[in-house]
Amino acid sequence: MIKPADVSTKRLISLAPDNWVKWVTQIPDIVAGEILNSEFQWISRESDVLIRVESPQHGKFLVLNELQLRYKPEMPRRMRAYAALAEEKYNLPTYPVLINILKASDAEIPTSYALNIAGLRAIQDYRVINLWEVDVEIAFQQPLPSLLPFVPILKGGENESTIREALQILRADEQLNQLETVLAFFATFVLESTLVQEIMRWDMAVLHESPWYQEILREGEARGEARGEARGEARGELRGRKEELYSGIELALEIKFGNQGSELMAIISEITDLQKLKAIQQAIKTVNTVNELQQVMSTNLT
Repeated sequence: MIKPADVSTKRLISLAPDNWVKWVTQIPDIVAGEILNSEFQWISRESDVLIRVESPQHGKFLVLNELQLRYKPEMPRRMRAYAALAEEKYNLPTYPVLINILKASDAEIPTSYALNIAGLRAIQDYRVINLWEVDVEIAFQQPLPSLLPFVPILKGGENESTIREALQILRADEQLNQLETVLAFFATFVLESTLVQEIMRWDMAVLHESPWYQEILREGEARGEARGEARGEARGELRGRKEELYSGIELALEIKFGNQGSELMAIISEITDLQKLKAIQQAIKTVNTVNELQQVMSTNLT
């Protein structure tokens, strides 16, 4: 069984930093230097990856890479803050890039922050890259090994043969083979979990080591809590708590097992005991198959 891997953004980008900065900036003669400490003492948030770069035309500057699982409305303000803090810390101009991994909605994602207070303006432009709009061939042709784990969600990368090709490349390289954990995670968004398990040929429990997987689960729980609170105000605290659990369980089932998991909601929605619902919600995080979850449910229903 594959051991948990270092799948941080810094790890991914450090595989081929020159090709990465060429891609995100579209500056062909740019050269990557040191990957800098991007922790800023003024805010309790570490920007993903800050790289010192140089090009004949633009000289020395910083490329700030901010990867988001899904775009959030507060990102323009954050991009302004991160760019300013990076410039202040290293005394170099900054080229900010926001990379969104999963599509959240059809709304247009802004490429700048602008604020006007009594005639005083604050403006910050930044480049936006949405991975679902990036042609999958870029990952194979440039090459960009940092993009290989994201192949399933790139444009044209959702088919089984392309995912198998990415997996083969990852497994053939000692520096890349641990990244199949990330590939497996994103493959579950386009293929059934059972097929992903067959392709990967290892225990899908390893997938749970992915930080993005954990973020998805937290997102499901948070969404369930929000729905429960809203409904709870109108229908009572106990009813609201049940609605919260139902919503969180439904989202987690859909993400982890697809349609096969969602079908279990017909049974789960009949359960009214809060402790049993909580036990099922926790079990979703640890089981590997729908059959295992059904066994847990049968135990909790008796």
